[in-house]
Amino acid sequence: MTVDTKSTGTRNVQRLERVVIRFAGDSGDGIQLTGSQFTATSAVAGNDLATLPDYPAEIRAPAGTLPGVSGFQISFASTDIYTPGDAPDVLVAMNPAALKVNLPDLRPNGVLIVNEDAFAEKDLDKAGYTVNPLEDGSLDKFQLFKVPLSKLTRTALEGVGLATRDVDRSKNFFALGMMYWLYNRPPETTKRWIRENFKNNAVLAEANLKALQAGYSYSEATEIFQQTYDVPPAPLAPGRYRNVSGNQALALGFIAASKKSGLPLFQGSYPITPASDILHELSRYKNFGVTTFQAEDEIAAIGATIGASFAGSLAITTTSGPGVALKSEAIGLATMVELPLVICNIQRGGPSTGLPTKTEQADLFQALYGRNSEAPVPVLAAATPGDCFAIAYEAARIAIKYMTPVFVLTDGYLANGSEPWKLPGVEDLPEIPVRFRTDPEGFRPYQRDPGTLARPWAVPGTPGLEHRVGGLEKQDGTGNVSYDPLNHELMVKLRAEKIARIVMEVPDVEVFGDPGGGDLLVVGWGSTYGAIHGAVRQKRSEGRSVSHVHLRHLNPMPGNLGDVLGRFRKVLVPEMNMGQLSFVLRGRYLVDAQGLNKIQGRPFTEAEIAARIDALVGGKK
Repeated sequence: MTVDTKSTGTRNVQRLERVVIRFAGDSGDGIQLTGSQFTATSAVAGNDLATLPDYPAEIRAPAGTLPGVSGFQISFASTDIYTPGDAPDVLVAMNPAALKVNLPDLRPNGVLIVNEDAFAEKDLDKAGYTVNPLEDGSLDKFQLFKVPLSKLTRTALEGVGLATRDVDRSKNFFALGMMYWLYNRPPETTKRWIRENFKNNAVLAEANLKALQAGYSYSEATEIFQQTYDVPPAPLAPGRYRNVSGNQALALGFIAASKKSGLPLFQGSYPITPASDILHELSRYKNFGVTTFQAEDEIAAIGATIGASFAGSLAITTTSGPGVALKSEAIGLATMVELPLVICNIQRGGPSTGLPTKTEQADLFQALYGRNSEAPVPVLAAATPGDCFAIAYEAARIAIKYMTPVFVLTDGYLANGSEPWKLPGVEDLPEIPVRFRTDPEGFRPYQRDPGTLARPWAVPGTPGLEHRVGGLEKQDGTGNVSYDPLNHELMVKLRAEKIARIVMEVPDVEVFGDPGGGDLLVVGWGSTYGAIHGAVRQKRSEGRSVSHVHLRHLNPMPGNLGDVLGRFRKVLVPEMNMGQLSFVLRGRYLVDAQGLNKIQGRPFTEAEIAARIDALVGGKK
């Protein structure tokens, strides 16, 4: 949205409220780095922002082909925003494949910057072009800027001392410098990053600094863009902020829970996309009492995590849907022996290997029911990258208080996406009291707290508190192996009741819109928050009777949810699956929940949800 236009020297500067930029190229073109640096600079500038990195599913897809295209989309604004944007205003395409994959999303009259050096006949063939799109008029509806990025980068880096192949890898910084000039972003943040990141390689540092400055100077000297743009800072609440991804926020949330509870933090995990970054992140915090264990497989990872919990640690394991499938029997073991641990499922497209680098939220049933027999566990879901911190902290608190494994659900969109996150004060974090049993007098391993039904946490090696754990059914109180039918039924019901009582800890659901009821309630969970909230705000501004509820606690659900659902004539549930939450709501609350389902490895756009709202309650008043 345009705010105003002013002249500065020989060029116009147009003030905008929001811009969406997408960088695209081969996975070896440094696209993710380019996007993350533009993100960091925008964060320093005080903009609200949201990002959507998009990785190739194949580790080494052939260069220049459609499967090898990497993308990074960022939306930055002077107002509150909730998504990385429905469609880019600007597309920077490093090769024909990047152009072909991403062009359908570019807005009409959007800015299109292409590396014309990459449009040789062989490059066009790899992307499936029979004619050169830069010459056939097919791009006339866009503002096309053909820039010889490769040649300009080589000219700028003459004499640096790098091989041509290494010089060409710096063209992403040339393009980044151009974008900094176009959007009046100072390049100092990236320059500091280059100096720090390449402090042990002076030649690479010099090359990247020169490429960045060359791109900036080229745009300034040639006046290739007759107009530049300015996006002022957003009115963020006072406080200290940092740009954070969902995986980083999860890691920080668990570290905070560890320090608040006084327990050492243990992570037992096997690397799997898109959860591996949590293992990488936590491995940096050894000085905070964090132990990371990279196991040989998923079963070993959950086994080690259970062992760490038994020994008195705050224990977590991180994985994705395929890993949860392998861990399921051991999660049932943790449920039976009633030990506190947190299982993070960073969801991706499935089934089986599926779409490893694409997002989905189709593991809700797996988290709720994916264990043999009756083995209920609490399930929490983060709504935004920053919310991952709060969800991790809350999951740890519940696990410890109720002596139970807890599921945390995020997905690839949240894990890799980022946003400005206001650092909470330590004093504002809820307490996490830990009460290890130390007195052997009257000790029974399954003696229960009358309020929570949690059993005592007795650390091995404590004199007089010896007890057994294992997968065979426990006798009530003593924990001895028991095959008694009535005892089994009692223990099953006790474990279920313990989880049900967590509803006392679950805040009542809050309605954005009309708490008293109306035409339509849009119910979401997980990463659909931004698209739903943006669409509902838009439709409410148009006078529609539509409201929004977002669930962060999925088992048990908020105690007032049934009452809230009953106040609305229609209920819509957008999900990146075939309707799992809508199925649960129908069965539990007997409401006619209608699904809006998307299973494309891509998050919802605001426009998609707004269109379904219009279909259910009509268009503008």
